[in-house]
This record gives sequence, C-alpha cells and structure tokens, in this order.
Amino acid sequence: MRIAPGFIALLIALMPALAGCARTDDPRAHAGINADAENWASSGRTSGDQNYSPLSQINTGNVRNLALAWSYDLEPGNSVTAPVAFNGVLYTATGYSVVTALDAKTGRELWRYDPHTARAAGIKLSYAWGSRGLAYDNGRIFVGTQDGRLIALDARTGAVAWTMQTTEPGDNRYITGPPRTFNGKVVIGHGGADVPGGARGYVTCYDQATGAQVWRFYTVPGNPADGFENPAMEMAAATWAGEWWRQGGGGTVWNAMTYDSDLNTLIIGTGNGSPWDRKLRSEDTGDNLFLASLVALDADTGEYKWHYQVNPGESWDYNAAMDIQLADLRIDGEDRRVLLHAPKNGFFYVIDRTNGAFISAEPYVRVTWASRIDPQTGRPVENPDARYRNGQSFELWPGPPGAHNWLPMAFSPRTGLVYIPAAERPAIISDTAVDAAPLLPGAHMSRLVAWDPVAQQERWRVDTPGIAGGGVIATGGGLLFQGQIDHRFNAYDARSGDRLWSFDAGAPAVAPPITYEVDGVQYVTVLTGYGVSAGIYATLNPAYRVDYRTMPRRVLTFAIGGNATLPPAIEPEPLVAPHDPSFVADPARAARGRAMFNGVCLMCHGVDAVAGGAAPDLRISATLRDRALYDQIVMDGVLVEQGMPAFAGALPPAMVEDMRFYLRTRAQELPPATRDPAR
Repeated sequence: MRIAPGFIALLIALMPALAGCARTDDPRAHAGINADAENWASSGRTSGDQNYSPLSQINTGNVRNLALAWSYDLEPGNSVTAPVAFNGVLYTATGYSVVTALDAKTGRELWRYDPHTARAAGIKLSYAWGSRGLAYDNGRIFVGTQDGRLIALDARTGAVAWTMQTTEPGDNRYITGPPRTFNGKVVIGHGGADVPGGARGYVTCYDQATGAQVWRFYTVPGNPADGFENPAMEMAAATWAGEWWRQGGGGTVWNAMTYDSDLNTLIIGTGNGSPWDRKLRSEDTGDNLFLASLVALDADTGEYKWHYQVNPGESWDYNAAMDIQLADLRIDGEDRRVLLHAPKNGFFYVIDRTNGAFISAEPYVRVTWASRIDPQTGRPVENPDARYRNGQSFELWPGPPGAHNWLPMAFSPRTGLVYIPAAERPAIISDTAVDAAPLLPGAHMSRLVAWDPVAQQERWRVDTPGIAGGGVIATGGGLLFQGQIDHRFNAYDARSGDRLWSFDAGAPAVAPPITYEVDGVQYVTVLTGYGVSAGIYATLNPAYRVDYRTMPRRVLTFAIGGNATLPPAIEPEPLVAPHDPSFVADPARAARGRAMFNGVCLMCHGVDAVAGGAAPDLRISATLRDRALYDQIVMDGVLVEQGMPAFAGALPPAMVEDMRFYLRTRAQELPPATRDPAR
C-alpha cells in the first residue's frame, strides 16, 4: 500500500516489600522527582516528566495481590489518554476533550464537562482524534481542544473559569496534547504540520488565573519581509532557503514540553517539517531550525536559551515531540544535569540541560538512516541514500511512525534506567510516496526496553505484542506498569524485566497509566480502549482487531486487595454486509476510491476499510446503498457530534462517490456467508 507522505503520519497519526506508604529517598532523585508523591497532577507526574512515582506500598513483594478496585464506563471515542489525580479526585479527558471528575477511591462521577469540540472543530475534526490528556494546578483543570481552545475549569465543580482561542482563524492548527503548568502559568502547543497546507509551529504561555497571554514563541521563522519576532527567528531563518513560509514550515509542538524548575527553563520538543521533504520546502538545503529539535526557553519570558537538533534538515517525519525527561546523572566522574530523550529516529540522547551540549547518543533499535551521531559535533552521520533523491527509494529504519512515539517512557532513579516502549517498524520511502507495506504483519515488532543512559546500553528487553506497546510508568516499589493491545495490563520487575502480575482488561490498555495515594492507600489507574492511531495499528495486526460496537472503554483502578469485577464481555457481532443487488464491479473506479479512502479515511476507519476498533467498520454500513444518506453523513455532517467530520467544501463530490463505490466493493469481498439478503 502506498500512501502520500502527508498522510503517513496519520498512521501514527509509558524491592523488597515495604510496609505502609514508604517513599524512596534516593540521592539521585533530583529534578523534582519526589515532589508531591501522593498526587499525579500532570502528564509525566512531575514538571520533569519522568513518569515515575516514589510510592512503594505496591511493590515487587505484594503486587501479586493487586486487584481491581473499581471501573467506570466511558462513552465511545478516544480513550488512549493520560488521566491526572489530585487530592482524591481522578480527572480524565476522553473523546474530544470531554473532562470527567471521579472519586478516586470509588469511581463515583463527581462532574462532567463537554466542550462540544466536534461541533466547533469543522474540518479540523478530520485532522486528529481528540485529547491525549490534561493538567491540574492551583485548583483548576486545564485542557486543550481539537478546534484550538485552551479551557480552564474549576477542579471542584467543573465550571468554566476561562477559555482562550490559541489558534488563528482559517489556520490548520489543532490541539491534542496535554497542557503543562508551572509558576502560575499554563503553556500549550498545537499540531498541524502534516495537514495539507501545513502550519507554522508555536507554543503559547497563559496566566492560569486570567487566561491572559504571557508570551508566544514560534519554532520556525516566518516570511522575512514581515520582520522577525526575535533574534532566534532571525538566526533560524539563515538555515532555510526559498519561500518556506508559504507552506507553513512545520515544527509544531504537539506533545513534549518539560519544565526545569532548577533553571526556570521550559524545554520543548518540536515536530517535523511541512512538507516532510526538505527538497520541497527549503530547496534541499539548510538545517531548517528549529525542526526536530529540543529548544530551551526562559519560562518567564519565552526567550530563546539554547537548542539541540536531533535531525538537521529533517525529511522523514522524525520529530522530537516525544517526552523529555530530566535527570541528574554521574557521567565520567562528573555530576551532570541532563535531559533524556528517545525521539522517533531510533537514537537515545543524553543532553546537558544547562546549555544544550551533546553528551551521548546510541541507537536503541535498528537504524539505517545514519551510522552514528558524531561525538564531537553531535550531528548525525547520515547514510547519503536516506535522502531519497532522483526517484530512488530507501529502506528506512525506523519508518515515519518512529521507534518511539508519543506514549511515554519512564525513568526510575531507583534503578537508574529508562524504560522505552520501542518499536521496530520500517518503511520504503521515495520522492513520491512512502510504501507502508513493511508495516504490515510480519515486518514489525515492539518491545519494552530497559536502557542505561550512562553506559548507553540496553540492560534487558521484553517483547510485546503488535506494532506498539503502551505508555510506561515506574514506581518506588521497584515496578513498571505497562498495558498492551492484547488486553493485558502488566507489572514488571524494574530490575529484571520479569512479569510479576497481569490483568485481563477486556480491551486494549495502551494509555499511559498513573499511580497515586488516597487516605493511605496506593492506587493504579489505566484507561482501556483504542485511540485512533492505536486502532490503525490493530488493522495491521489482525489478531488484535476489536469491534467498535462492543469494545469496552473504561477507567480501571487497582489496589492491593481490591474486590471488584469487570462486567461480562460482550461477544462481537459478525460482520454482515448489506444486500446490494444493484452493485456492478468496476476495478478502475474501485482503485480510485481506494487511493482516496486510504489517504483521507484510514486514520479512523482503518487501512483498506478494515476497521481496527477506533471507528465503525464501513464495509457493513447500510448507508452504502443510499447515496443521499451517505452524502448527508460524509458531506453534510449529520453525525458530527459522534465524531464524523463534514467534508463539504473539502472533498469533491465525485471523489466522495468513488470512495463510496470502493466501500461497496469491499462489502462484496466479505465471505458470502456474512452477506444478509434481508438487509
């Protein structure tokens, strides 16, 4: 299957038993790692984003007694999100940023807020899949929406304190990532670099109390004729060529942001170029700052401090938007303040966070685009063929979805190891397309990798099912928690990788888990169900495909000695295609429809219309026989509130009709026993 480069990203689109609630007091636990141990108030738990909790009531000695304490059923929609917990209340942002507050001990709903994102998003509803998380600070919940709003809610009541539109009229920007908070401020980025027409990336900082904008930092330069916002943009412009600004440039900050309280520095991870291929956006020259970079900003003013670029002249969707973790490590006999980063490109980086100086980098998966990172310059030594010039193709490892995507890794100061949900997934890339065939079954694998950031070596690995593993957390009890697409939620020994406990969640459990304490009891929470990109991965892994109609989407919370049980599983209904007596095969028309479907619709409805669980399987839709009803859904948006975008004005009617014909063709390809003449 060949997919235009602008859409491939849419495929993408982690000791001994101790009594009571003892905390670790490891001397290496710096960078805020032990702060506020009872709560998990933001993505990554602390401002340093380590995805580590010092809580140890649940530990290697008693995790076998961990059991379900309660569950809460969610509505259909994205549930691959990271919740937060503060002072006995659990908060989630599922679907299109619907925020729910639950009693963390019982699962009782306290309040629910729906920002009606689907209605407000317009065509932006087709760009992504909803919220990846939210943040708590100073009595408020902060959440972004796909239409670009940042909303502050009263954490006690759910009442709206303020709303700010962070994007601009008519742009391609949208929000899926969680906000970050610090020092009475809240900061948010956006996506949009992969949308046709692209976007110019920026991050914006707001006052938590009022919503007033404090500062904004652009990540790539705009049109020089308009002047530069600051010296950093003037410096960056010297690394671009041609009229890059006409296509946005890219560099969107759609996920990774980390606050270093020691240095009052916000470190952001920037995305890929817009468009991907440097030949198209910058005359095939220049580093194109600040694409695929770690950029440090003064947290008070947003002024540039330093940067480190993981992929100069980025051309593979190798963005640096994966989590950025702070640590204090002893390297070559010297105590260093560092950041740890495992971006898409397959190398694990240790960078001095005081000045952006390169310390080390080594591959943690198979890498073909570069042989190494030069220790003197910190720049990759590229394979010249990786630039796919003059119509030549290149076997790219890792492929554009990356060796590590947004689901977080974890750093444990107890073991000194980083735990990466890593993936081996190649692609064949050329000037005209990305061949996704290597992403199909048999050409990929995933694993949980324990990595020593000082020695830059793997310490152990555990193979995990399918093309991607879930988010990872580490704990003071010597444990790792990670869920998988095979419905298992697992606990591992952080030192050995031995699996010590496993729970059948009844659905994929790839969301980032969290752990927290209420009234002296430690809890672990994870959400189940697919998000859109995870649903696509399921279409590439038939064994892990689930039915959108019956897949449970739940909040699951565990404690030692829990005594709750899950409701009985609902057996999926058979795929029964509608009776379509007027259908006449037309291979050429079906091929046109297939190309468009896989370019526009696969993000939700699956590769070649084989849905993985994120959205309905359209091969069995009764609307396929009725063009008027089909157009009401696809063009007019009668199902917008259910997450189905309206494409009127965005897609030509003839194209939409070709896609309908392709779906009718796919329905006819179902085994005859599944076709029901009565329908």
